[in-house]
This record gives sequence, C-alpha cells and structure tokens, in this order.
Amino acid sequence: MTSAIKLHRQLGVWGAAMMGLGSILGTGVFVSLAIVADVTGPSVILACAIAAVLAACNAMSTVQLSVSHPVSGGAYEYASRYLNARVGFVAGWLFLLAKVASAATAALGFATYFRAGFSEATTMPSVTTIALITVLSMTAIAAFGLKQANMVNIVMVFITIGSLGLFVFTGFQESHAPIMTSLTPFFSGTITEFLYGVALAFVAYAGYGRIATLGEEVRYPKETIPKAIGLTVVISAVLYITVSLVAISLTGGEFHEVLSQNPTVAPLIHVAQVAQLPFSHSILVVGAMTAMLGVLLNLILGLSRTILAMGRRGDMPVSLTRLNANRTTPYRAVVFVGILILAITSVGDLKLAWTFSALNVLIYYSITNLAALKIKGSDRFISRWISRVGFMGCLFLSLWIDSDMWLLCGALLGTGFVFRWLLMTPSRVQKTK
Repeated sequence: MTSAIKLHRQLGVWGAAMMGLGSILGTGVFVSLAIVADVTGPSVILACAIAAVLAACNAMSTVQLSVSHPVSGGAYEYASRYLNARVGFVAGWLFLLAKVASAATAALGFATYFRAGFSEATTMPSVTTIALITVLSMTAIAAFGLKQANMVNIVMVFITIGSLGLFVFTGFQESHAPIMTSLTPFFSGTITEFLYGVALAFVAYAGYGRIATLGEEVRYPKETIPKAIGLTVVISAVLYITVSLVAISLTGGEFHEVLSQNPTVAPLIHVAQVAQLPFSHSILVVGAMTAMLGVLLNLILGLSRTILAMGRRGDMPVSLTRLNANRTTPYRAVVFVGILILAITSVGDLKLAWTFSALNVLIYYSITNLAALKIKGSDRFISRWISRVGFMGCLFLSLWIDSDMWLLCGALLGTGFVFRWLLMTPSRVQKTK
C-alpha cells in the first residue's frame, strides 16, 4: 500500500459512533421492524434482543480486527489478510451486494416517506424518480469528503433520534392497553418463522461495521473504534426494543396484523395515525427521511472504502483507488458506487432487497469471525469464544433464509469470480512475457 492512497485520519469517538448510528437507524427502525414484526408478531422484541446479542459478538470480533489492522475495507480487508485472497474477495463481493441492495432500500424508503409527507400534492414525481434524485444528491455529498459528509450525518442522526424519542414519549402517554396484554400471545407463528425473523433483525444492526470500514480515517483507532462500536450497538438496541414495545402497545398487540392489512413501508407513521398521536405524522416523516438519508450516505461512504481496498489488492480496477488532493475521499470509487446504487434503485423491491441483504450480511460476518479467530499472541484481547459464537450464530441464522436467495447469492458470487478472473488476466499475461 503506497502512501499516495492512504486516507487522512479525522474521526473521533462521537464522530465514528454517529457514522454507525447513521448507518443503522434508517432502514433498521423505519423499515425492518415492520418486516420482522410481520413475520414474528409481538416476539419481534425477543428477535431484536437475540439479534443484538449476536451483533455484539460480531462487533467484538470486528473491534479485534479493526484494532489489529486499522485500514479501510472492513470484512474484505480482514479476510484477505488473515484468511486468504479468495475468501477475502468473497467477503468483499458479498458486502458490495448486500450494501448496494440496502442503499437502494434506503433510497426507495426515503422517497416513500417523502411522498407520505406531501400526500395531498397531485403532481409529485414517482417513488423511483425521487429515489434516483436522492442517490445522486447523497453521492455528491460523499464525494466532497468525509468531514463534510459527517457534518451532514450528525445533523440527520439528531433529527432522527429526536423524532423517535417523541414517538416513544407520546406513544407511552397515549397507550391504554397493559403492556403484558398487548404481548399475549407472544409467539404468533412457528419456530422457523421466528428464526427467519431473527435473521432479518440481525441485518438491522449491521451498520456498526461502517466504523470498522472507515478504520483508516479514525484517530487513535485502538481506543476510538471499540468505544464507537459499543455505543452504536447499545443505543440502536435500546431504540429498536423501545420503539417495538410502543408500536405493539399502541396497536393492542396487533402490530403485525395492522401492517399485513395495510401494507406500507411507512409503518411507524401508520401506527401513529391509527393511534392518533398528536403532531406525530409530520415529525415522524421528517425523522424517517433524515434516517433514510443517513443510511444512504453512510452506505455510499462504506462501499466506496471497500472498493478502495479491493482496488489496492487488484480485485477492482486500480483506477478506482484515486483520491482527491486532500486525501479525504476516493472520489472515483464514490462515483462508481453511486452508479451501482442508481441501477439497483431503478428496479428494486424493498422486502426482496432486505432479505437478500440479510443473507449476504450473515455470510460475510461469518467470514469476519473466522478472520478474528486467526489473530494470535499479544494482538488478541477478545476471547475466542465470542468469535466462535458469532460465527456459529451467523451461519445458523443464514440457513433460515429462503433457498431462492441462496441461489441468487451463488449466481452473483460466481459472476464476481468471473469478473475477478477477467480483471487479473491481463496482469498474469504481462508477468509471463
């Protein structure tokens, strides 16, 4: 790695934690809770709690790796260094597939909430058009550099948390049904459906990995990264469980039935309307929009850094590693990521994209835990059993994802290896001359 393509360190603990929260709170709380609740019923609370424990194990493995090897690239870079180049490519490629799908979900989610906020307007552009414009805007912000992007992200995170706080406060005030009554019956489906719900809930925590992906841009990584990841996981888990409790309480335990009878990608707004919460509609719309924008912006940043790392190792075109003059952003990788997200957004489906993302996330975090197990000696400060639990948990939950998603994932992974072979062929030919 040459000094010409090293990024400048500029993030502290709170800046890094805000990046993690910005990556989590959008699609996690405003979209995935509804998807999981539709599968699990009131046990969405338990699903979120179990997913949080597994996310914490994965977070500790990520902390171990990011402190031992604090460079951009996340799971791709860790697997490449501690396992081998092919496994590293699998991790990097699956990360790209998962997060491009998540970014498209965020863009489409923003567009839907935007239209919900102006429901009386008759000349609104379509959801897809609004989503495409949103992707272009967030790509432009990311291209300016991390410092500017993080300032925008911090503002959006505070607005999002404020709107969720108001929803929770007014929701508890307006709820008349005893919480235990609302939670009965707790399990509304089979164990298979519940485990599927846990798998879908897990991906809602995956944004903490963005902190590790940006590890090369974090000041004092050995102290900053563990604190920032810990803050991110704890805050997001508390918010998910609290918001779920309020939504279930306001609907008398029928959150999942309300959603299935009134399919919407704006679930909390629908719950607020059903419960007639004061001032909640407009505030939740604003909070949801900033949350979606935060997710989209942070995904563009994380994806571009993974592509930067893959370009350094020859798994992506080296031209994508070009940095701007201040070494604050890989601007070509940012533009490339924006183009990929635009392509998926133009044809995306929210639930399909989320399920596909969940499978890919579970697989590449399994690889992350394997990489963490390879760290030995004085470099290790996280117990091996934590990484083993993370590995087995991710692998186990991935088995409950639909077989169609496995087939799609396998086909796209095969396409990735063909791309890698074509990319590396010219260099092999050159070496033999």
